[in-house]
Amino acid sequence: MTNKFTQSTYHPICDELAKADADLAAIIKTYGYPPFWSRPNTFETLVHIILEQQVSLASALSALNKLKERLQELTPVHLLLLTDEEMRACYVSRQKTGYLRYLAEALVSGQLDLNRLEDLPDDVIRAKLVALKGIGNWTADVYLMFVLQHSDLFPIGDLAAVNALKRVKKLPVDVTREQMLEVAGKWQPYRTIATMLLWHYYLSAPKKGTLIV
Repeated sequence: MTNKFTQSTYHPICDELAKADADLAAIIKTYGYPPFWSRPNTFETLVHIILEQQVSLASALSALNKLKERLQELTPVHLLLLTDEEMRACYVSRQKTGYLRYLAEALVSGQLDLNRLEDLPDDVIRAKLVALKGIGNWTADVYLMFVLQHSDLFPIGDLAAVNALKRVKKLPVDVTREQMLEVAGKWQPYRTIATMLLWHYYLSAPKKGTLIV
């Protein structure tokens, strides 16, 4: 059974991580607990995550709000009615238009059922998601962490998490992916919550002169 965290267990897990890792303890001491980031298990949420791929959070949210404004209700059936021009008017690129249509078609056809994902193991959920064009490991990670609250993932493809890890752990610029995963491995079985502490640090800490990119 996959371990999950809840709003009631979130701070106790943060405290447990802090006891074992002085760097994580320093984040909480300086910036407080991270927000309890969560999203509902809906088509709209997956659309939002796809829109967030490789762009700023503000740009993604702007596109999502445009889609919602145009459709009133953002559902797979409604999205499939939009033309390429209408998608462009909602700030959705041609490539992501294709991704969103693949997702909508998978849900309409029954190829993907979001409710049925909730009780499956991480690897099965990931396989079902990445089988869809436009959904890779980063999107699957964010879905597992934010939507299903699975407690033990480190999204190695997330630049903010990786940059925060480098800063917090004072890792060399040429640190390898494998070395970073090894560092994150020490936070098992709560790598998701440790990542949320890293994101909290990334969003809260002064960046001038210290951000590794």
